[in-house]
Amino acid sequence: MSVHDDLTSVQRCLDDLARSVGRLEQQIGAGLDMRRVRADADHLRESVALLRAAAAQPAAPRRPDLVAIPDTPYDNSLWTDSDDEGLGARDRHAP
Repeated sequence: MSVHDDLTSVQRCLDDLARSVGRLEQQIGAGLDMRRVRADADHLRESVALLRAAAAQPAAPRRPDLVAIPDTPYDNSLWTDSDDEGLGARDRHAP
């Protein structure tokens, strides 16, 4: 079975559960236990709706292809307008 078929089957079962809970509620009354069962059934319906929405979304995006970076030195003219702050004074070596 596909995911869509499984979710449809679960949805049908939850619809049956909701009808059964409704009939029980009419026979037993809306006591605390019945409200708890109703809330649990509603929670299951919401969870399946979230699963259905997640299954409908496309798969996670593919990782982009890697870009090779060459080992050749960069052109020094790229750095002419950069600030040398923190690099030390020109023409001097670091301690």
